[in-house]
Amino acid sequence: MPDLPPPSASASPSTKQTKPNSTDHITISNVQSRNQRYGDLESPNFLTTQYSRLSTTLRQPRVRRTNPAVWFAAVLCFIFSVVLIFFGIATLIIFLTIKPRNPTFDIPNASLNVVYFDSPEYLNGDFVLLVNFSNPNRKIHVKFQSGNIQLFFSDRVISSQAIQPFTQRGRETRLQSIHFISSLVFLPQDLGIKLQRQVQSNKVNCIVRATFRVSAIVGFIHMSFWIHSTCQIEMTGPPGGVEVTRTCITKR
Repeated sequence: MPDLPPPSASASPSTKQTKPNSTDHITISNVQSRNQRYGDLESPNFLTTQYSRLSTTLRQPRVRRTNPAVWFAAVLCFIFSVVLIFFGIATLIIFLTIKPRNPTFDIPNASLNVVYFDSPEYLNGDFVLLVNFSNPNRKIHVKFQSGNIQLFFSDRVISSQAIQPFTQRGRETRLQSIHFISSLVFLPQDLGIKLQRQVQSNKVNCIVRATFRVSAIVGFIHMSFWIHSTCQIEMTGPPGGVEVTRTCITKR
């Protein structure tokens, strides 16, 4: 009896392979994407982002019209700045062209009438100074707006006088008598003794310091500044004391 051939390997049920179902794969992918979308909706960042987008869409810039008063004030400020710059440049050009010089202060004459002490520390005196104000400029007028002249002995004020305002034209001089009266002016004892010795030696030294506020005038342009003058004078003793020498310096 002939032998039967062995069964084929392909006929074995254990070796049968199954192919994956494509429909199941698509269903699983849809479920994953849907879960991811639901997770994004439940996250707090999603709500914040959607609210900010909605706010940005609803918020629109408001167009505000500028008040006419603001424009008017801006125009006035611009005009004032232009005028100020123009006058500043014009003043600089004029003064650089003309080259103004400082007014001068001098004491051509002085007299010492009385000096005596009620006590070793209290001075009484009578001084008269003839002062000369001079404007050395040819094209510039000068106005002395205010001024003060002080009389010193050894850097101690013994009398002072104020000056009334006045105006000088170009190349003009002005002589003015200034009367100083010292009444019971306190002097330290060492300065009192020093002054008495100078009176006895017929040589009294004093210092005059003057401060003036001056305005230089060129047409419609005015420029104000301060000048300071210092004079050292030597006089003979009273009565009838007269000026012997003087030295005056004027600075701006």
